[in-house]
Amino acid sequence: MEAIAYLRTSSASNVGLDKDSDKRQRAAIEGFAAANGYTIVAEFYDAAVSGSDPISERAGFAALLDRIAGNGVRTVLVESPDRFARDLTVQLTGHAFLRKQGIALIPTTAPDYFTADTPTAVLVRQVLGAIAEFEKTSLVAKLRAARERKKAETGKCGGRQSHAEARPEVVALARSLRRRRPKGGRRSLREVSAELARLGHMNERGVPYAAMSIKAMLGE
Repeated sequence: MEAIAYLRTSSASNVGLDKDSDKRQRAAIEGFAAANGYTIVAEFYDAAVSGSDPISERAGFAALLDRIAGNGVRTVLVESPDRFARDLTVQLTGHAFLRKQGIALIPTTAPDYFTADTPTAVLVRQVLGAIAEFEKTSLVAKLRAARERKKAETGKCGGRQSHAEARPEVVALARSLRRRRPKGGRRSLREVSAELARLGHMNERGVPYAAMSIKAMLGE
């Protein structure tokens, strides 16, 4: 049986090669597929997409639907119901839409979550969806309060780290290089960048720093 894997991560801070959200979801889906006779033929991932966003507004899920329309696969595997959607309304309306298209949605942690139609199962789906929505709202409120406390204490919270915060040793070296050059005078911003690269200091993309980055680094 062929199936398509769907992954979703809410926060951009949990997205990246050093994060495990997508890896954990993928492992759960692949384990379920292997144990239940499914072959994963494609994977779609909505990174940094809120669980309250309608499925029609998610680029990854839209691509998934396009793929399904073209290849006839009618099974979508997700790690858990809240990976599909945390918002109860989105969860129920999204599943209803898929069911009308003849698409089965199977959470690996609760395979019967979207298929059992007994009154008890329906109630459980609604209660669990409401709990997930409450937990998300509660977490957002706690994080907001924590950010406000940190901002009040330090004057800064969140956002991209400055060069001085992320790589203080590179900033110190850049300042030293800027101040002196072999034949006197100051090095240009491009010369500082080239010298940093020669010494093995590159930006996060692995290429020499741009002149504007050096300027920002030096506060000029």
